[in-house]
Amino acid sequence: MRYHDRAICLRSLDYSETSQIIHFLTRENGVVHLLAKGTKRKKSKTGGAIDLLCEGEVIYTKKDSDTLGMLMEFSENVSRSELRKDASRLNAALYAIELVYAMLPEGLAQSEIFTLLSNTLRRLAEKDSPQNAVLAWFQWRLLRHVGLLGGLDSCVSCGMSVEEMAHDDEVFFTSRYGGLLCSRCLAPGGEKKQADKIVLGALAALTAAEAGKKVNLPPNQAIAIMKLLDYHISQQLGKQLKMARYVIKT
Repeated sequence: MRYHDRAICLRSLDYSETSQIIHFLTRENGVVHLLAKGTKRKKSKTGGAIDLLCEGEVIYTKKDSDTLGMLMEFSENVSRSELRKDASRLNAALYAIELVYAMLPEGLAQSEIFTLLSNTLRRLAEKDSPQNAVLAWFQWRLLRHVGLLGGLDSCVSCGMSVEEMAHDDEVFFTSRYGGLLCSRCLAPGGEKKQADKIVLGALAALTAAEAGKKVNLPPNQAIAIMKLLDYHISQQLGKQLKMARYVIKT
């Protein structure tokens, strides 16, 4: 069957001297894995090898989920060359596509995530955009979409509100439940990461933004929530993403 879709390159591997295996996130059909014959030739229909982060129109064929599809055409119209001029923003963008690739199954329609990723990459390429806040929002929305973040306005065990927990000496995030635990509900030795007042402030800001309110995420809050969400991601995947060491500063 032949498909025509919008796509972002998440991953590329050399297949031969002239060909690649490309992993795209498509708008209508989710993640697809395609054999791209001859794309490394300068006179190919793609004009050369397909690079990470580029976006464009793709035409491909696919028989079933167990075999590679075949790339027929790819017309790049968003190269994101500006990202490659700033190592920090490039690393953030590479972290974003690595996270998408790690989190999404093949072939499941993900139009909301496609839009989220495309907008995130565009924002990261803007020199005046708050890089950490943009990436924190991306982590938050992606985890929300795949169902790995529960309600973060109260303790997942007893229901104590986050406002009440703000007066608690110890509040923790548990990746097992994707939410917060107050000190009274914390099981000894259980999986957890402490959520300080800066993290709680960031959670409140992101929750407000999700509800449509215009809020700012200060740099200290953005960095704190990025660390917490990366912890959660690592717990869920059983490993830390490769690009995290360049993006999630300790």
